[in-house]
Amino acid sequence: MSAAGPYVDTSALAKWYLPEPGAEQFAAFIAGHTIAVISRLAVVELHSILNRRRHAGEIKHNHVARVVAVFERQIAEGLIEVYPLDDRHAVEAAGIMQRIPDQPLRTLDALHLAIALDIEASHLVTADRVLAASAKALGLKAVLVGV
Repeated sequence: MSAAGPYVDTSALAKWYLPEPGAEQFAAFIAGHTIAVISRLAVVELHSILNRRRHAGEIKHNHVARVVAVFERQIAEGLIEVYPLDDRHAVEAAGIMQRIPDQPLRTLDALHLAIALDIEASHLVTADRVLAASAKALGLKAVLVGV
């Protein structure tokens, strides 16, 4: 299975919807592509980010509802393609951590990498320095936004 565009992890995806450092940089990069590719993992993580920020009082409930509506519309319109999680991604994530043991890679970031590799993404877009370095160590083109 081959991706039609860059794989976007959740740290970068959030910049599409929330006022964060690097939001303009992300928007400029993604504007050059017809589609953004994410995984089902990013969907769950985005909802988590929105809920945490709402509970912390950083955003209002109506803002969360607007973001979710825009996000779901982008998926429905084909601007965002969502790839499913599969058990093989968990197996590959464990293998990735063994292949690049010098990287302090977190569990969910290893899953993002496994999916990006599986779908042969053109790039991995992230706001996480460790994830970007890990992607490069695995031969993926990494785009670091917002840091």
